[in-house]
Amino acid sequence: MTDRKSSLKMQTPPTPETGRRVLIKGQQTKAVIIDAALGLASQIGLEGLSIGALAEVTGMSKSGVFAHFGSREELQISVIREYHDRFEAEVFYAAMQKPRGVPRLQALFDNWVVQTSAEIDSGCIYISGAVEFDDRSGPVRDALASSVATWQGALRRAVELAQEEGQLSRHPDAHQVAFEIHGLILALHYEARFLRNPSASDRARQGFLQILSRYAEAPPGLRTSSPTRPLAKARRTSAAP
Repeated sequence: MTDRKSSLKMQTPPTPETGRRVLIKGQQTKAVIIDAALGLASQIGLEGLSIGALAEVTGMSKSGVFAHFGSREELQISVIREYHDRFEAEVFYAAMQKPRGVPRLQALFDNWVVQTSAEIDSGCIYISGAVEFDDRSGPVRDALASSVATWQGALRRAVELAQEEGQLSRHPDAHQVAFEIHGLILALHYEARFLRNPSASDRARQGFLQILSRYAEAPPGLRTSSPTRPLAKARRTSAAP
């Protein structure tokens, strides 16, 4: 009889509260793994990520890490998504507090410079990932390209808003302006990370102001005069972090 009672007790299904605790613990563990994976990918690249390397860094078993992702490919995609979420929070959403137009575009660029400068020693997943996957196909490349395209779309929209506000000329189109702004970030990364140029951030900011000056929309009859008021305001609010 005692054995039967013991058997029934062991077979009692877990309560909903127990299930929730297990789920929360699993989510927390996965978040810790992704955070470690992101740090590792920043140092050795997405291609350097592996279940084994991550298990060693986190002190977990390979089977424990594998249980959360199922494959190395899913691990890489999870890292890309996490990087994108953090990038959005620090660069994009932080700039949304600024008025639409040049002030918001200025904030986007300033935040982007800060982000890039902070990643000089570790590396930018967007930039390093593009080098790793530019000639490949598959879900990892698709996830990376989708994240970059989403950010570029947000940047173009910020330019369009500045044009709609009458602060930037509509010629050339927003895509061209965003293309040139993106080029400044790529140059900053190359100059600061590879050439160790200490003035790279300052030059990137100067380049941005020159883009604003070149495409500033002036009132009729003042096309050749000094920069317009929105640009002057941008110059005053542009400061190194």
